[in-house]
Amino acid sequence: MTDRVRAGVVGVGSMGRHHARVYSELPSVELVGVTDVDPDTAHSVASEFETRALDRGDLLARADAVSVAVPTRFHEEVAREAIEAGTHVLVEKPFVDDPEVGRSLLAEARERDLAVQVGHIERYNPAILALQDVIVEVDPIAFAARRQGPPVDRDSVDSVVFDLMIHDIDVVCSLAGEPVSDVSAAGAADGDHVVAQLEFESGHVASLTASRVTQQRIRDLAVTAEDCHVDVDYMDQSVQIHRHSLPEYVASDGDVRYRHESVIERPTVETGEPLKNELSSFAEAVQEGTEPRTTGEDGIRAVEIAAWIESEVQANAETVPPEVPNL
Repeated sequence: MTDRVRAGVVGVGSMGRHHARVYSELPSVELVGVTDVDPDTAHSVASEFETRALDRGDLLARADAVSVAVPTRFHEEVAREAIEAGTHVLVEKPFVDDPEVGRSLLAEARERDLAVQVGHIERYNPAILALQDVIVEVDPIAFAARRQGPPVDRDSVDSVVFDLMIHDIDVVCSLAGEPVSDVSAAGAADGDHVVAQLEFESGHVASLTASRVTQQRIRDLAVTAEDCHVDVDYMDQSVQIHRHSLPEYVASDGDVRYRHESVIERPTVETGEPLKNELSSFAEAVQEGTEPRTTGEDGIRAVEIAAWIESEVQANAETVPPEVPNL
């Protein structure tokens, strides 16, 4: 394929509208249309980005590739229809409710030689792209991610694990590059604040916190390695590497004092919009026939681990604490 990728968006709510905007801005893409269960919304977005509001079947017939930005419970239906129409798909996270459904979709896509990308957008954050270059030069031991903020003003039926924590599940698994062997987790009674710990086969660990009830908005990741500590801020799109210089003994007035200087390195981060990076990568995979950066298998892995975390939270919530004797 040498011409521009003909792209469309199924579902132009809060996230899908941004997909339409970015597609309309990419020089390698032609936004051929959008569709939504609300015709007024579809026409409004189509008018804003100078494209057409179409019914779903017509859009899938016109497009080479579509973003699926509908509620999670409809991902299977829409993605399967797109695949059967011979259309490449990017499915917003979480990929599917049921991993077996995801495997079925991927099998159908492989039969038709179609790309399936999952919208784990933080993998396209410039700070994470820069971190990947750092990781190859260090030996990570542990990861700690926080994704916290106040209650959101958008409708979401997904839990805090599937809505927020799943981003960090995907990122740390991609950085660790090995399977998760064990999970422990606990959550607040309202279910909107969850802390989980993942253990990888090597013994390395990741601590993840996700909250929709924290008044300070936080999006960060820390990586502890053998010879350094790396801090990543998703919002500032910054990376800092903390190292210690060699210790130095300083003699003064007959006394010996110890000094250990800390050095902070700040790698260059090519700042930019993660969604634009994500959709550019998707269009490139479609155009060149290559595997997407965030694959359907990545999406299934994240869903499986998120479900494991939720089962641990539920198990801990149902555990009856022992009676404490009156002293």
